[in-house]
Amino acid sequence: MPELIDHLGRKVNVPDEPKRIISFSPAITETLFELNLGGRIKGISAFCSRPEETSKIRKVGSYGSARLEVIREINPDLILTISGFQKDFAESLGKEFTVYTFELPSSVAGIIDLVSKIGIVTGQRDEARYMEFELMKYLGSLRRRPEVSGYLEIDLGGPVSFGSMSYITDALSILGVKSIYSDRSSEWVEPDLTFVKESNPDVIFYEPKMFSKFHRDDVKKLISSRGWDTMTAVKKNHVFVSPGPLDFFAHHGPSFIREVLPWAVNALETL
Repeated sequence: MPELIDHLGRKVNVPDEPKRIISFSPAITETLFELNLGGRIKGISAFCSRPEETSKIRKVGSYGSARLEVIREINPDLILTISGFQKDFAESLGKEFTVYTFELPSSVAGIIDLVSKIGIVTGQRDEARYMEFELMKYLGSLRRRPEVSGYLEIDLGGPVSFGSMSYITDALSILGVKSIYSDRSSEWVEPDLTFVKESNPDVIFYEPKMFSKFHRDDVKKLISSRGWDTMTAVKKNHVFVSPGPLDFFAHHGPSFIREVLPWAVNALETL
């Protein structure tokens, strides 16, 4: 049973081949399935929705809370979490269970590195390295356009944008979009709506709240309510709403590289 040091600096005795895994991170859950470990996942958070097979797995809590009685019943030999919002939650769970915390990616390269680390912790090193290679090859195939300014917002119970320490800002930069918040040394930013208007970005990406019934007309109402009708992105119809009810830019699993980035590239081709 190897002793590994997780992102929180804790020494964690990880099973050689964990058989009963609980994942509280959607990105980790998706990666586990791609590493052929789906059958070992016995519990997930309510926000783990990729792939579809997650619908058959027991929900043991939310993104930052847990049903301890259910976890005890499952009796996991390994619980996996991500840093950031889950830090205190992970430390609390670690008093009773074997918990390993990974670092929240701050770049697209970090998303690929997360795959590698998950493979090491779960004993799937070779499978993870193959996936790394495929993701890097896919990333290298993406088209980058001449630089434009952009603003990206996600509804996380309120408007949230992202600074230089976010994989989202890094991804936009790779595609040729300089975020109006790229100079902020932080992961996330509570946007100043007046500043956004004054910055007048060339393109706007908007991600509705997960599972919400959001329609195209709703974004028009939102823009009008903020007085953004005269902005360049709005007048040129360069406001792009993420597809589907699931988290999109907010999801940092392998599908971010395979699905989100190509979708954004196609959107930018219309500029």
